[in-house]
Amino acid sequence: MERDLAEAGEALTMTELSLPAKAYLLACDVAGGKLRDRHRAGLLIRGAAITDLVLRGRVADADGRVEATGAGPTGDLVLDEMLAEVAGESPRKWKWWVRKDARGTLEALESQLDAAGVIELKTGRTLGLFPSRRPIVRDPAVVERLRALVDHTLRGASPVSDVDASDAALTALAAAVELRDVIPGRDRRQYKDRIEELTERGGDAVPALRKLFRELRVVRASAASSSGGS
Repeated sequence: MERDLAEAGEALTMTELSLPAKAYLLACDVAGGKLRDRHRAGLLIRGAAITDLVLRGRVADADGRVEATGAGPTGDLVLDEMLAEVAGESPRKWKWWVRKDARGTLEALESQLDAAGVIELKTGRTLGLFPSRRPIVRDPAVVERLRALVDHTLRGASPVSDVDASDAALTALAAAVELRDVIPGRDRRQYKDRIEELTERGGDAVPALRKLFRELRVVRASAASSSGGS
């Protein structure tokens, strides 16, 4: 597995970052050297990975379920693993695939980016007990360029139909999990209609991700309320 990650990492440095890699970098707290919310990031990466496969023509919607439509390697280890999962299962709903093994996919992507030299992944234990993984982005300018791209996609004057599909998907994904450092709440409200159009360009995984994140937010709010009332 380590050899596979090293080979995938070498390829990654020579080609454009995948959609899940871009989404991951957007979710990074560059100054703090961490992910603020690993659960949110895991769902984001799963949603981005399956959306990437949609854009590559490797999976498609079949009556509300995900179906593999292409074979052969994509050239990206994380995407290849997800494609193999989809091909090996009977068709499942988009929401199911976005949720499935989100933590495992997140950690696989981190290892890939670490091998590629995009991040330095520092592992350890919090309080000496709980495993921790802290990403140090080696070139913060990459994140700034990604944020500028999302900002331009959201605010640009070009019709959504003229926006690159990958850029549209990345922007819709960031909005779906409410990455406030990337798209503040006021912008989500102001550009609500444009975000919906961008979401349509991104495919069925994006609304599934948005629904999952909203459910997570409700669960957390309920837990916080119960804890506060104890």
